[in-house]
Amino acid sequence: MEKHLMITGTSTVSWKDAIVQTIAESSKTIDFLSSVKILDQRAKISGKKITEYFVDLDITFVIDRDRD
Repeated sequence: MEKHLMITGTSTVSWKDAIVQTIAESSKTIDFLSSVKILDQRAKISGKKITEYFVDLDITFVIDRDRD
């Protein structure tokens, strides 16, 4: 059995970095991550530069049925 969790991640570097950092942070508190789907990407602009990248992710994890 799998469960889905919608998470928004951010980075000041890139969309890829936002994805990687969000997965890394999620794995600290959620066991058995199995897949990720990128739902949306957007960015904050200041002047003529992107200053922050945002990603909406659908992270999937397997439910541990043996857990008490």
